[in-house]
Amino acid sequence: MSQSLLSQLKSMTKVVADTGDLEAIRRFRPEDATTNPSLILQAAQQEDRRARLAAIARESADIDEAVDRVAVDIGCEISELVPGYVSTEVSSRLSFDRDATIIKAHSLIERYAKQGVPAERILIKTASTWEGIQAARQLERDGIRTNLTLLFGFAQAQACADAGATLISPFVGRILDWHKARDPEGDFAGDKDPGVASVKRIYEYYKGHGYATIVMGASFRNVDEITSLAGCDRLTISPTLLNELDERQGELPRQLSPAGAQDADPEPLSQADFRWAMNEDEMTSDKLAEGIRKFMADQKALEALLAKLRQQ
Repeated sequence: MSQSLLSQLKSMTKVVADTGDLEAIRRFRPEDATTNPSLILQAAQQEDRRARLAAIARESADIDEAVDRVAVDIGCEISELVPGYVSTEVSSRLSFDRDATIIKAHSLIERYAKQGVPAERILIKTASTWEGIQAARQLERDGIRTNLTLLFGFAQAQACADAGATLISPFVGRILDWHKARDPEGDFAGDKDPGVASVKRIYEYYKGHGYATIVMGASFRNVDEITSLAGCDRLTISPTLLNELDERQGELPRQLSPAGAQDADPEPLSQADFRWAMNEDEMTSDKLAEGIRKFMADQKALEALLAKLRQQ
């Protein structure tokens, strides 16, 4: 009897739910779950949450506190449904402020602790800016685990490994989007997909140098991108694509395998080297800036919703 692609994928890769939808998490039973401002906004707009959100908004000292409480509230619910990590993102406003990111991360972890969720269950997400990566370096020293997101380029991956991040989320689909916009007639199937190629390069670099940082591919546009990365440490997948994987049958061969460390440790990237590499990489610079703006737009929408509920 043939198995679904999803069941085969779970045998070689830890599957993570890229959603705040509790019903989807219950159905697909992922190892971990990851949220971001866009997903928190979607979850907050569900009618069955309105009374709870209104109470949080009215009880909070200000909208900033209300946003944090909503994120932790949803994260706590998710933590009861998955055995592994729950990722919660620091505000995109802090993407270029190392110290403020560290303070916010500690605050979020304290909120989780008060709800009975220990620090080892939470990954604090920060954008893969230089400041976000350096905040992660300190947070890891403080015993707070981190997930570096909005990662599009190799220099970001190098710096995250240098910082000792617990996990990185290299994006796939958004890289493909960028290339398709510039070459609409291009052939990006299979291994020609630049997002897939980027994650494979990062994975091989990490395993070749023995980095402990987990590689979790993210931002998928189709099932083929996911199956092309079968064997990656983790893949975070939307409910729509999880459903498609669950319904499709067929052979799913492993594409990535962890080889033992083979190469000498590279020199850490300096801030100047990192910024120069980012400057030279148009796609990464474009998508990082765009991603921060989009997450911030969704956070502002959540803030507006909570402000409205606060007045009711």
